[in-house]
Amino acid sequence: MRAIVMNPADNVCTVVEAVEPGVTVTVDSGAEKLTATVVEKIPFGHKFALRAIKRGEAVTKYGETIGLATRDILPGQHVHVHNLESCRGRGDK
Repeated sequence: MRAIVMNPADNVCTVVEAVEPGVTVTVDSGAEKLTATVVEKIPFGHKFALRAIKRGEAVTKYGETIGLATRDILPGQHVHVHNLESCRGRGDK
């Protein structure tokens, strides 16, 4: 197991070990198995997209929105502060 999905509604998964580009990862997401090929190094504990996420679309982890994509994110791309903006508790929006 290289990554886990917390909730079947999630569009990202969390890696449980660092994953190098070109590695194909399959995760169990409820009754479904999802597969994505990682396109950039994903550090331990970080997320990558399981599905395409459009700019402005919700990024979902734990079955909850954790932020909005600040750009289009392709399956297998790292999801972090460079392409994800929090929408919780900001006070400015």
